[in-house]
Amino acid sequence: RRQNNSPTAALSKESTATSKDEGRSSSTRKEIQRKELDQKIAAKNKSVSTDFHLAPLPLIIVVMLCSGALWVLAFRDVFATGRSIAGPMDDAMLFFTKMTDFFDDSKGWKSKQGGLSAIESVTTDKNNMGGFFVRKLCGAAAMAVHSQKLIPLIFQPNEAHWAYGHFVPMLLSSVMGNLAITGFYACYADELKGAGADELSLITCALLTIEALIMLGYALISWRSAPKNVPATVPVTVKNPSSIISRILTRTVSIISGVIATIAIRDLFFPGQVLSPIPRDDIYLEWTNSFIHSPPSGSVEEEENGLEAPLYIGDKFISQLMALYMVIFCFQKFVTAYLIRVGKDGSGGIKCRIFWRSQVFGNAIITFIFRLFAPAASSASLDLRWHLMCLAYETFIIGSYAFL
Repeated sequence: RRQNNSPTAALSKESTATSKDEGRSSSTRKEIQRKELDQKIAAKNKSVSTDFHLAPLPLIIVVMLCSGALWVLAFRDVFATGRSIAGPMDDAMLFFTKMTDFFDDSKGWKSKQGGLSAIESVTTDKNNMGGFFVRKLCGAAAMAVHSQKLIPLIFQPNEAHWAYGHFVPMLLSSVMGNLAITGFYACYADELKGAGADELSLITCALLTIEALIMLGYALISWRSAPKNVPATVPVTVKNPSSIISRILTRTVSIISGVIATIAIRDLFFPGQVLSPIPRDDIYLEWTNSFIHSPPSGSVEEEENGLEAPLYIGDKFISQLMALYMVIFCFQKFVTAYLIRVGKDGSGGIKCRIFWRSQVFGNAIITFIFRLFAPAASSASLDLRWHLMCLAYETFIIGSYAFL
């Protein structure tokens, strides 16, 4: 019996082992298939989350090319005033705005070459520190305006999602700023053409217009495709959906940027006109050469400088351009203070922080320029300490809400 049953037992053991191997192989195949399926789902979710969060790549590329090029020119105006970096067309623009008067490389590497070391502590008729201040402040304000477009898209905050329309206010305000700058260049088209500086201005207008059209298109797409019922990011009971984001920041921006915008609007539309409520405004206008290129009608300055004023059209151009950049920068602060509200989903704070993180940088560079020229202005009986304290306080408040 043992001899007869032994082959049967061996066959049964072999079949049992084969079934176990088949079971193991089938479970292994199922595990592999399950892992492959999980990887596919994870990859799909990752792609969906990337499209949901990140701004479109074509928009980022366009902004980097257009605003990036103008940001570089503004950076040059701040840290190397008068240096040509774009060939003959740049030379013509620098000559028209008289920035070459502040650039000197006759001593080689020892030369100041229009940098920050060229700022002197005493104002004289020869060094023209007031005109130097206008040109460097124009570059700083331009850096602030263009950084408002570059920083949020390149260094996108984790809390800001493209699919929820968080970038729409920034894009629309930037479109308005681009169109305003383009219109300003168009107003000076004849003067720029007569000075041979129209080529760079046309390129600037083309870059700003193309960028504005692209940003407007993506803003409309983002606004239309944004979901209507978005989950609240903060408890809805904290604030009313129609409430402003911060009363403290609104008051600060209203007072400080409101005064800055008032002076800038005067410099843009009514250059040379004295605002009597502002202390020492006449000294500011004299220091920045406004009485030379735009003497008030019926004044002593008109009798002295009226015939020579057309020769200073380049000074008037750069002064009004500086004022325009300051107005645009202040306008973007007013957008966060008054136009953006909490919203039903509580996303107002996210939209404002997109602005605030860039405005901290812009305010800081403008404050830095004011600090560098404070001794020179003081020698001309113009005290900039109040300006510095106000700008520094506003920068601190905006930074507190942007990063804390």
